[in-house]
Amino acid sequence: MMSGRGHARAAPVSCSVKPAVYLHIGGATEEQEQSGVCVLDISLPFGQTLNVEQITFQNRYTAELSVRLLRRSQDGAPRWCTALSHLALMDDPHTEGGAQDHCCIHRTQMQVAPDHVTCVRLILRQPSSAWSSFSLENIQIHQQREQGPEKEVSDWLSDLTLADPDPDLQAAPLLVSSSLQQMFALTEVMQTNQTSASIGRFQVDGSYDVNLLSLT
Repeated sequence: MMSGRGHARAAPVSCSVKPAVYLHIGGATEEQEQSGVCVLDISLPFGQTLNVEQITFQNRYTAELSVRLLRRSQDGAPRWCTALSHLALMDDPHTEGGAQDHCCIHRTQMQVAPDHVTCVRLILRQPSSAWSSFSLENIQIHQQREQGPEKEVSDWLSDLTLADPDPDLQAAPLLVSSSLQQMFALTEVMQTNQTSASIGRFQVDGSYDVNLLSLT
C-alpha cells in the first residue's frame, strides 16, 4: 500500500460504486451485531473491460482491505479471483494511525494481473469496536496507459534515422564535381589555344627577329 498520489498518470475511468453492504451476525429474529466486515462493489460500464493500473482512495477507519476482481477469461466467461489479501491500512485497529490516509494500490502489488476486469470488489475489515463505522471514500480506478502509439512513433523515427540513403543521391555530388572539373579543363585548354594563336611564327615580343627570318 502506498500513501499519496502514487503512480497516478491518467484521469480515472468512469465507474459506479455501489452502496456499501455491512455483514451482520445473527438471524432475522435475533439482535444483529456488526461482524466488522463490509463489501464494496465497483462496476464498469456494461460490456467494457479494463486493465487496471491502480486503485486510489481515502481511508475511513478501515483496518484491512482485500481486493477481488471479476475478470473475463480467454473463453469469455467471467471469473472471480483474489488480487490482494488482508492489506493493512491502519497501524493498529484500535488507534488512529493510518485511519484517514490517502492510499494507492498499484497493479504491481497484486497477486494476479488485473487485466480484462469488469468488476472490482473491495472487502473491508475493522475488528475493533472503538469506531462506530468504517469505509473508504473517493474511490478511483485508473486504467493502464497504452504504450502502442508511442512505440509506433519511435519506430517511425528510427526508420527515418537508419534508412539507407538513395544511391543516386549519393552519386550526385560526384557527378557535379566531375562536370565542373571538365569545364575548368576545357577553359584552360581554350585559354592556352588562344595565347598560342596570337603569337606569330617569327614574332618575338611583338616584332620580327631578322635572324630568324634569314634562317628560313
